[in-house]
Amino acid sequence: MREVTRDLGLPASTLRYWESCFEQLSPRKDGHGNRYYSSDDIATIRQIQYIRDELHITRIVAIQTELAKGTRRSDMRERVAHILNKVRNELYEIRANL
Repeated sequence: MREVTRDLGLPASTLRYWESCFEQLSPRKDGHGNRYYSSDDIATIRQIQYIRDELHITRIVAIQTELAKGTRRSDMRERVAHILNKVRNELYEIRANL
C-alpha cells in the first residue's frame, strides 16, 4: 500500500475507503492485513482518480456508474493524463539534473 499511496499521491485512508465503495477494487491481503495491489487494481484506482479529479464527478454512486459504463471517454482521458504526468515527471527530473 505504501508504494501505491506514494506513486498515486493518495492517502492510505482514501484507498481503504475506496475499497469499501468499489467492488472492482480488491487488493490481495496477507495474514497480517497488508494490502497488495495488482496492476488491475492500480488501473482502477487511476480511473477513479481521473473520474473524480478530471471529470469532477465526486459522488461515489456517480463514480460507480461511470466505472460501470467503462466509457471510452474516461478510459482515453485517463490514459492521456497518465502519460502526460509521466512526461512531466521526467521533465522535472531532467531539469533537476541540469
